[in-house]
Amino acid sequence: MTEVIDGEAVAADVRESLSESIETLRAAGVTPGLATVLMSDDPASETYVSMKQQDCEEVGIDGIHVEIDPEAPAAELYETVEELNADDDVHGILVQMPVPDHVDDRRVLRAIDPVKDVDGFHPANVGRLVAGNDRYRPCTPPLANLLLQKRDDGNATVTVCHSRTDDLAERTRRADIIVAAAGRPEFIDGEMVGEGATVVDVGINRVDVDTEKGYELVGDVDYEAARQKADHITPVPGGVGPMTRAMLLYNAVKAAGLQTDIDIELP
Repeated sequence: MTEVIDGEAVAADVRESLSESIETLRAAGVTPGLATVLMSDDPASETYVSMKQQDCEEVGIDGIHVEIDPEAPAAELYETVEELNADDDVHGILVQMPVPDHVDDRRVLRAIDPVKDVDGFHPANVGRLVAGNDRYRPCTPPLANLLLQKRDDGNATVTVCHSRTDDLAERTRRADIIVAAAGRPEFIDGEMVGEGATVVDVGINRVDVDTEKGYELVGDVDYEAARQKADHITPVPGGVGPMTRAMLLYNAVKAAGLQTDIDIELP
């Protein structure tokens, strides 16, 4: 019988496990601060940021939200990041992607202080991750790099494919673990999944349907078909998404400890 990996339950466990560390910081006069910066009018991005702010409030992190007009000059975003870098009450910074076309997203990521880069995308943090000496793991991790690392949870043989890879179904059927992040609704069907595989669906796609709401969210995996073959599978919604947000909180608490030299125990 297929085990559905309940991301909401895992995320709840992570949030609960952070309570002692947050109390330790508060007792020392420090409230972890996480700044989210939104320069978009995309409804999905607005929803993601709102959910992150709710998560912060739930666990006792100070959520600082900055909105920038998508039509504003790119310099306004760069300057905002620099101001947050200099703010001692802000321990983590997340710029919600995507940003408008006139903004250089790579420059934005490089502008964030690596110690405050709780999303783990600054080149310095990516380099540390690849070297096996990570400061913060990306909230939705680059699993290919993690599986290659020589530690207990690594040493896997990794095959990286994309939607136009030759003989893609043959390759995915041989995989013990399939991580789908193609950005195409239900792209991985049941015929592409081997018996007993673990399927991690990172995708989230808005698909029009004839209902009152008018749309539904689906992943990059045909969930019903894949679960007939897989031993473990993540649903969409309720799978990877909640775990991603929980890891953001984890990194924010860790960042607060690092920047204040307060010794906290993290799970």
